[in-house]
Amino acid sequence: MLGTTIISLVILLGVLIFVHEIGHFLAAKWAGVKVLKFSLGFGPKIFGKKWGETEYLISIFPLGGYVKLLGQSEDEEMSEEDEKGSFSAKSVWKRIMIVFAGPLANFLMAVVIFAGIYMYGVPAMTAQIGGVQPDSPAFFGGITKGDIIAKIDDRSIRRWDELAESVAESKGRPLRIEFNRGSLNYVVSVSPTLQKAKNIFGEEVNAYKIGVMPTGYTITERLNPFSAILQGTKQTWAITHMTLLSIYKMMEGVISPKNLGGPILIAQIAGKEAREGVIPFLLFMALLSVNLGVLNLLPIPVLDGGHILFFLIEVAKGSPVKPKWREFAQTVGFAVIIILMIFVFYFDLTRV
Repeated sequence: MLGTTIISLVILLGVLIFVHEIGHFLAAKWAGVKVLKFSLGFGPKIFGKKWGETEYLISIFPLGGYVKLLGQSEDEEMSEEDEKGSFSAKSVWKRIMIVFAGPLANFLMAVVIFAGIYMYGVPAMTAQIGGVQPDSPAFFGGITKGDIIAKIDDRSIRRWDELAESVAESKGRPLRIEFNRGSLNYVVSVSPTLQKAKNIFGEEVNAYKIGVMPTGYTITERLNPFSAILQGTKQTWAITHMTLLSIYKMMEGVISPKNLGGPILIAQIAGKEAREGVIPFLLFMALLSVNLGVLNLLPIPVLDGGHILFFLIEVAKGSPVKPKWREFAQTVGFAVIIILMIFVFYFDLTRV
C-alpha cells in the first residue's frame, strides 16, 4: 500500500509539474526567449543533461519546478546578441503570455483529461424517481416512485442532474413535466417551491425543489469528441469557480483552514484513487491540475499571478515597477507562502 502511494504521488506531481513548466517553456520559445534551464523539482540536481541552449534537470525537492529564462534577473550581464533573446527585452504582453502559459497548461490538461473520460464513458444517475416527499409539488402533481422523467418543458431529460438543473432554474414558475409510468405517458404541471437546503459548504440556503429523490440507478454515457471537449471545458470551469469560491469562503471563515491539504494528504488521496483504478486517479489529477492553475494565478508575489500583477501595473503606469518595490513584495510573498506551507504541513500531520 505504501509503495502504491509513493509511486502514485511521484507520477501525479511529476505530470502536474511537467505540464505547468512546459507551458512556460513553449510560450518562451514561441516568444523567442532563450530558456537556460528546465527543472522538475527544486534544489540540488539529481540528473542534468544539456540539449541545445537548455539544460534539463531533475532536482532533489519534488514539490515544484521552474524554467529559468535569459534576462529574468535584473543583474544579468548579456551581450547585445543575447539581449535580443532575453525575457526582459520582450514586450510586456509577451512577458504576461509566458507567465500565464503555465497555469493555462494546467487548465488545458484538465480539459483533455475530462474530455477523454467523457469519451470513454462516465456513470450518470438516471431520471427515475426513487421517492416523493409527502405534500410536495411532485406529490400533488401525481408523480410517484418508479416514474421516469422524460421531458421538462422543451428539454429532454435523461440524467438526474438535468432534472435538478431544470427545477433549480425555474425560479418557481410552473413546469410542464412529461414522465413515463410503465407503458403509459403522462404530462403534469408542477410548480417548484423554495425549500431549505444546505450547500456543499454547509451553509443553509433556499433552493427550488419539487420534492423528489433519485433511485441511484446509473447509465454509462459516452460522448463524441466535440461534445466531450465542450463538456470537459464546462467541468474545468465549474471546478475553477468552486476553487475560487472555496478560497473566498475560507477568508469569510465559513470553511476552516484545517480543511487545507498538503503533500501528505495529496499522497494519501493519490494512493487511494490509484488503487481504485485509472479513471479515479485521472479525475483526481484533473482536479488537482485545476487547483494548481488557480492557486498559481493568485496575485501573490513569487507566484505567476504576482508576476502578472506587476506586468499589469507596468501597463497601467507606462514603466516597470521599481526593483526595490518588487523585491520587497516578493520577500513578503515568499514569507506568506512559507507560513502557509507550515500550516498545511501541520494540518497534514494532525490528520495523520
